[in-house]
Amino acid sequence: MKIGLYFGTFNPIHVGHLTIANHLAEYSDLDKIWFVVTPHSPFKKKSSLLDNRQRFEMVYRATEDYEKLEPSDIEFDLPQPNYTINTLTYLQEKYLQHEFSLIMGEDNLKSFHKWKNYELILENHDIYVYPRISEGKAETQFDNHHKIHKVNAPIMELSSTFIRKSIKDGKNVRPMLPEHVWEYLDEMNFYR
Repeated sequence: MKIGLYFGTFNPIHVGHLTIANHLAEYSDLDKIWFVVTPHSPFKKKSSLLDNRQRFEMVYRATEDYEKLEPSDIEFDLPQPNYTINTLTYLQEKYLQHEFSLIMGEDNLKSFHKWKNYELILENHDIYVYPRISEGKAETQFDNHHKIHKVNAPIMELSSTFIRKSIKDGKNVRPMLPEHVWEYLDEMNFYR
């Protein structure tokens, strides 16, 4: 099975994340998309970042009605700070039956050459890149690489930062969040 790994803090997960992941699940050769919830780094003080389990719960609630989308807490038990190459190595050893690919926005592709062991990642994994408006169409050294697949996914200019600030300011952001995530955020009084 071919699994696409969509890494993020998902603080909170929103309809933009779901739209991109579902598009990849339906219109690419990926069989499933795993939302890999990035743990709170013990070396960073970031008060706006919810606890790992709370963010995982939101991703679980957002994906429970989608057969091809799944939450993953695989990085919670890996040593910190963690690097994508370590997670990929761990997953390859644990799930021999799966082939893992990365999902990233165009903005991440521009700095991909700075990632730890990026050559090894490219050698062993496909990368699916979705478009971002704000980044424009800048050329990268990876533009014609056979392991990099540019995906014509919907462009979603929605950010978790904007949603958190809007909630703090008392705005109604309900349409920007999956229904079950909105209910959980509201019930738990998060980001207020």
